Amino acid sequence: MLIKKAIFPVAGLGTRFLPATKAQPKEMLPVVDKPLIQYAVEEAYAAGVREMIFVTGRHKRPIEDHFDMTFELEVALEQAGKAELLEVVRSVKPNDMECIYVRQASALGLGHAVLCGQRLVGNEPFAVLLADDLMIGDKPVLKQMVEQFAEWRASIIAVQEVPLEHTRRYGIVAGTPVNERMLDIQRIVEKPDPAAAPSRLGVAGRYLLTPGVFHEIAAQPLGVGGEMQLTDGIASLLRREKVFAYRYEGRRYDCGSKEGFLEANVEMALAHPQLGAGFRDFLRGLEL
Repeated sequence: MLIKKAIFPVAGLGTRFLPATKAQPKEMLPVVDKPLIQYAVEEAYAAGVREMIFVTGRHKRPIEDHFDMTFELEVALEQAGKAELLEVVRSVKPNDMECIYVRQASALGLGHAVLCGQRLVGNEPFAVLLADDLMIGDKPVLKQMVEQFAEWRASIIAVQEVPLEHTRRYGIVAGTPVNERMLDIQRIVEKPDPAAAPSRLGVAGRYLLTPGVFHEIAAQPLGVGGEMQLTDGIASLLRREKVFAYRYEGRRYDCGSKEGFLEANVEMALAHPQLGAGFRDFLRGLEL
């Protein structure tokens, strides 16, 4: 029951970051010195995932190139004696990690993107990671969830409390607490108005799902925004299986927004072992 496969929905257009995303995927925008997608892949790898399934769209070729071998670059670094940089480049894709790419031909939502990975996942539990959500914890968030999955053997969704006025941005869950971090979900609603929200627990961008969710997604009519919603598929799954919400330990940066992206860069730069001290001095010298 180990989680060996993860789906990364990366077909979005990144319109909130135009013009920066006009010619490059938003998932390739760097936070300090690594693109967003690499943080998500490293988190999955640390949790034991070895098969990375990227659901891509047009203009997403740079993601494939990033996780491919760059022969000319590696030769140049090796000849220049830059061993540390060579190791950095090679560590992007460990030898025991497999990257698979499948095209999402139509922009029909997150549920549809997950459904595009069904044949590659097969009849196994799997993870879904949204690279827009940069998750930082002392222990990787997905690893925390995998450890919970080993105990509960059921779908698990990462959640956090959100301001009431922001409920229309999230899937919102409600249920019965089973311990200080786990909640037995009774209801999940996609982007409810604050007045109709069943709680303030919003779904973050990490999921561990059983394969039964594929059937439920496919059986749903189009939901909010005329899209195939993953939340609706999970709501249907609740009729047949337990689904838990997990209050993760760590910090989430909403890098789908410019504000969250800037916050991530500043805080991650401050924590960087080589850059942090100098960058902190620079910030102290600013007139704010």
